[in-house]
Amino acid sequence: MIGKYAMYALDFGYRLYVRIRDDEVTGIGAQLAYYLLLSFFPFLIFLVTLIGYINLSIDQMMNLAREVVPAAAMETVESILSEVVQGSGALLSIGMIATLWTASRGINAVIRGLNKAYDVEENRKFWQVRLVSLLSTLVLGVVLIVSLLLLVLGSWIGSQVKILLDNPSGFDRIWGLLQYSIPLIVLIAVFTALYWIAPNRKIRLREAVPGAIFATIGWILTSLLFSFYVNNFGNFSRTYGSLGGIIILLTWLYLSSIIIIVGGEVNATLREGKSGPRKSQQASEGT
Repeated sequence: MIGKYAMYALDFGYRLYVRIRDDEVTGIGAQLAYYLLLSFFPFLIFLVTLIGYINLSIDQMMNLAREVVPAAAMETVESILSEVVQGSGALLSIGMIATLWTASRGINAVIRGLNKAYDVEENRKFWQVRLVSLLSTLVLGVVLIVSLLLLVLGSWIGSQVKILLDNPSGFDRIWGLLQYSIPLIVLIAVFTALYWIAPNRKIRLREAVPGAIFATIGWILTSLLFSFYVNNFGNFSRTYGSLGGIIILLTWLYLSSIIIIVGGEVNATLREGKSGPRKSQQASEGT
């Protein structure tokens, strides 16, 4: 039985490798990282606008981001964001739609990468693709805010729920688990929705879950490891000088882009197992 699962895992790994190679995931990841960099700060401005409607400070949001994003990159992000917010704070609410439109370009690039994974061309109307991008960006922003609220105000929310439920036994232990597991589950749900809606191909909702789990865990682990490396071993400022923070941010976005695209490739590979190998893989195996 163990040998059977091992053979299946090896076969799946080989087919996934072939797809990643044939679809030029590293190249698509570089393109996606470029678009994510262009939309990164508009998306942060969009988040800042949403934060203005709730009792959550920007400093609290940045403190949580520092746990994942390398320190040098965070310094660059904070300085640029403070300049943008101070320079256009009065226009944030008025220009929220325009900011959301700009931020959605990153999601639009994800759609192109997922279409490549499923070997399909984009034939939907322009407004349909843009609507998916806008809605995905809006939902992502709201989800991040909810996750931040759980992480920042989780203790206070838990105490209020505990009082509401009349101090049940074992509540603190259960809530401590939920406080950190709910954001993780929500992130998996967001990736699932993205892999389900974004490609120009009809797939079942459950078929999007494996890639979403991979993308969530892979992105968290990759971000933590890269942040640990940069903060303790990497010295980008010696090579790139004042651009070191931007280079670190771009590298982090590049790694994140590859993880997102590979998550789509995981789903496509599992779907391929039901319908047979793609033509390019048949040709490579035939030669």
